[in-house]
Amino acid sequence: MKTNKSNPEVRQIIQDIRGAYVPTMAYDRLDEYFDQLLEQRRADLAEGIVSDLRGIVLVGRSGAGKTTAMQELRRRYRKRLVYDGPDGLNEMISLKVPSPATMKFVATAALHAAGYPLVRDRSAAVIWGLVKQQFKLRKTLFMHMDEAQDLAQHQTDKERQAIVNTLKSLMENSQWPVGLLLTGMPGLKSIINQDAQLARRMYPIEIERLSPYAGQDQVLGLVARYCDRAKVQRDDNVREAEFALRLMHAADYEFGLLAQFIVEALTRALRANGLEACLSRRHFAEVYHMRTAVGPGLNPFLAEDFHRIDPRQCFDEGDEDA
Repeated sequence: MKTNKSNPEVRQIIQDIRGAYVPTMAYDRLDEYFDQLLEQRRADLAEGIVSDLRGIVLVGRSGAGKTTAMQELRRRYRKRLVYDGPDGLNEMISLKVPSPATMKFVATAALHAAGYPLVRDRSAAVIWGLVKQQFKLRKTLFMHMDEAQDLAQHQTDKERQAIVNTLKSLMENSQWPVGLLLTGMPGLKSIINQDAQLARRMYPIEIERLSPYAGQDQVLGLVARYCDRAKVQRDDNVREAEFALRLMHAADYEFGLLAQFIVEALTRALRANGLEACLSRRHFAEVYHMRTAVGPGLNPFLAEDFHRIDPRQCFDEGDEDA
């Protein structure tokens, strides 16, 4: 007899909820702005028009769900964006900003992302010239830069302005302009606000933290939605407002982390009890312990005074109540 862990039906349900995405207000705005930019660029290309482009900047704290939002955007637009492999057309190129984010390192990362590995040392200006050539050859419409807040770290004002000028030059390129999608931590705002011209060219989106006062119904609704998708029952202790507060605190009030907690708790319930699973607060406590290795006194799903707990801390470090 198959165990729950190896049951194909259980495995399929787990894969389904792991791949599920619940759109937020921030994602809806991201989708709306990107669709607008894409449609305008398609129209310009059809008319043979070359015009300056705009971009999107998406900011949020660690765990807010920026990466997942961009993955969902790429998934939804995969049939509308051309990609012919590493040596062919590529309408959206993505890269992670390197650290340190010098002009040369960022240019090299962009060139590699475009599928053109640099075989010998060149100056930053030369490399950026090659980047623009590759974008035109590959008909690249958008460049996505993740962890873009690093563009502002450990840089002088002069170096930051040079980066800003380079970003603007990509959108203003008279031969082949490229729209920018910048995602990163809130420190990214300083790069955008470095230059008024750049700020005017970007559609800003910020993923707000969950509110312990207004977010309870949203959180309980999200738990219910995932349970319905997995066809898993819910215990009464995950239907209460207090549980929503505990879950938000455990996720440090970040939507992305909160969704991960729900999926991982459901996964534990399904692996333990299969199709007869019932999601309870215990499953969330187990997930939190797996993530942090803390004892019951520092587990927001178990501790009485859970508000005092730092949800970003791993290990007890001797702070747990006796």
